[in-house]
Amino acid sequence: MKQDYTITRGAFDGVEAFVRVAEMRSFRQAAARLGLTPSAVSQAVRALEARLGVALFTRTTRSVGLTEAGERFLAQARPALEEVIAASRAAHGLGARPSGLLRLAVPRGVVPLVLQPVLASFCAAYPDVVLEIAASEQLVDLAKDGFDAGIRFGELVAADMVAVRLTPPIRLIVVGSPAYFARCGEPRAPGDLTNHACVRQRLSDGSLAHWRLRGTGGPLDLAVSGPLIVNDVPTMLAAALSGVALAQVPAPAAAQHLAKGELKEVLAEHALSSQGVFLYFPSLKQVMPKLRAFIDHVKAHTAAVAPKSQAKARAANGRRSR
Repeated sequence: MKQDYTITRGAFDGVEAFVRVAEMRSFRQAAARLGLTPSAVSQAVRALEARLGVALFTRTTRSVGLTEAGERFLAQARPALEEVIAASRAAHGLGARPSGLLRLAVPRGVVPLVLQPVLASFCAAYPDVVLEIAASEQLVDLAKDGFDAGIRFGELVAADMVAVRLTPPIRLIVVGSPAYFARCGEPRAPGDLTNHACVRQRLSDGSLAHWRLRGTGGPLDLAVSGPLIVNDVPTMLAAALSGVALAQVPAPAAAQHLAKGELKEVLAEHALSSQGVFLYFPSLKQVMPKLRAFIDHVKAHTAAVAPKSQAKARAANGRRSR
């Protein structure tokens, strides 16, 4: 529906000059406050009067006064001008330092991998930023849904997005509980998975994800079967822990349970790696300080913990080879 009003081009021109002259009753003092010449202020006010079709000031060689129209205009123009100035300061503040609401769209499985380790330190480092995390497996429209950025595995980031790596490539491993292996045995080769119960994942487009493993001739896409279909990594992991079925999950998500013996990795030599986790957003033209601060904070954390993670992985690989 078309609006029943429009803002005339240049309608705000001269308004600040008028308000400052009205407040000080002096063109010269108003010009000094605005950093302009008295002639420029006088011309701006005259142009405003011409647009309005009415005189706003009565002028003499010694004084400046408001007409009735000027008094009425000032009564409404001054609070409106102060609102605009306040809005400009607020917008400038968001562009000058990390502050405001930072909304991120994140799949549930990525939360423990990337966000949980940095939440406390980021909030402490940037108290003026409010971090909102919308955990969902749906691929959202960032601009339409009001998000500053999204976080996804690299394979799921659209080609037209600016993508910033947050983690190194991540191994996708097959795990199961000791109870499951005691009941069903362990697969020794990718082909053995056809005889095992496997948790399947429903993607946001409605399709069922294949399990990807490394075969003798290259990557394998396996259409596994099993009693459970889920749409997020935490539920897949929970199913494996309960002994319902095997699950293919990002290695960091299972690390704690592997260390405690609650899960065991199988087919380790056939594990492939995902591209890793990326933060993505539509354009590099205007990266707000709040988003830049978050990116730098997560990358710094990842760089700090990467050597420890690599050492643990080498140690685990060494134990498997013995």
